[in-house]
Amino acid sequence: MQTKKDQWSTKLGFILSSAGAAIGLGAIWKFPYMTGMNGGGAFFLLFIAFTIIIGLPILIAEFIIGRGAEKEAVSAYKKLAPKSLWSIIGKWGVAGAFLLMSFYSVVGGWVLTYSGLSIPGMIIRDGANYPELFASITGNPMITILAHGLFILINVIVISYGIKDGIEKSSKILMPLLFVFFIILVIRAVTFEGAMEGIQFFLQPDFSKLNAENVLYALGQSFFSLAVGISVMVTYSSYLKKDVSLPMSAGSVSIMNIFVSLLAGLAIFPVVFAFGLEPAEGPGLLFIVLPEAFAQMPFGEIFLSLFLLLFLFAVLTSSFSMLEIITSAFTEKKERSRKKVAAIAGVVVFIAGIPAALSSSNLADFKIFGLTIFDATDFLVSNIMLPGGCLLIALFIGFKMDKTLIRQEFFYGNRLSPGIYQVWFQLMRWIVPITIIIVFLGSLGIL
Repeated sequence: MQTKKDQWSTKLGFILSSAGAAIGLGAIWKFPYMTGMNGGGAFFLLFIAFTIIIGLPILIAEFIIGRGAEKEAVSAYKKLAPKSLWSIIGKWGVAGAFLLMSFYSVVGGWVLTYSGLSIPGMIIRDGANYPELFASITGNPMITILAHGLFILINVIVISYGIKDGIEKSSKILMPLLFVFFIILVIRAVTFEGAMEGIQFFLQPDFSKLNAENVLYALGQSFFSLAVGISVMVTYSSYLKKDVSLPMSAGSVSIMNIFVSLLAGLAIFPVVFAFGLEPAEGPGLLFIVLPEAFAQMPFGEIFLSLFLLLFLFAVLTSSFSMLEIITSAFTEKKERSRKKVAAIAGVVVFIAGIPAALSSSNLADFKIFGLTIFDATDFLVSNIMLPGGCLLIALFIGFKMDKTLIRQEFFYGNRLSPGIYQVWFQLMRWIVPITIIIVFLGSLGIL
């Protein structure tokens, strides 16, 4: 049984921390450029559908597994299905979190660099070429590796202090502030001349632009932005008290995730079209568009600094969850020091992330199936490991985990009708796994 010290102190703290784990780079950095590269409004509509029909049920399932076992990801499956191969789901999750963290921390380093440059006013300048600025930062090996390392060091320090004192306290304060600043940015973005074209691109679906690969990317994006498939939420919910409704908490996280994705699109695409930028710019889209937008505002440099610092926090809350699942997997036995394990994990992730950090400089010409190391790692995690993990979790809930325990965890802290439970359970048993298999086979050209 978890001790009180190891638990979230409040329901709000858990929801905001889970939302922070989910939102981060998925909704704010990756969603806009993936939408820009994959059909605009049609991609967004698919993303919403997958988030509600597939992502939300899996998020509930991960919450149920974690709190039902009261163990971190690897130990949870061992406890719920002892002496079986199902424990591979937890190991799959730790491996996925490790790979994800290895390139995620590189982007975190970009955010850290931009945050540092914005404070003394070194980003917004007359005649500044923002695409060129981004290329000069990501193309500098010294900057990218140092920022990558510093970002991981911050993660190690916070994770060393644990759940309540490390992650929860900061999430309660800074997550709401991020929403406020995002809304300010959206209000300014939609008032630019030519902004309506960007809004139409983002909100008006054109399904002729979609293909099987785009559909796979939309499914992967829904998993990436909710942080499901690598059992991060299994670990988080293992620290949760029984009086908190798991379906309601998952619903809150999913709604916040869709809302932030909507805000991100409304903040980015009006600026993209107003200034004649390219919506399919790729990973650098956010870092090019943000300075353009804030440069047109009164006190733009100050607002840019504040927004980047809040964005940095959102990125950190997501990375906290990744390092937490790795750390907790090796601290289940009480004799192991959390601080020591977090430090070792941080060093290993730093080393593993160096090739991704050099993907825009020294290793730019090194390709894996035509992709840079950064892009190849992103593709592997987002489009193979996350869907694969979600498929295994769906099968575990639908056909292996004790049904009485599932029902108990589903109904703790709420008065939802049995019909809602049945809909969710049948989704997990049939619709979720079949949909994942069909989308994945379709992307391979098999269907």
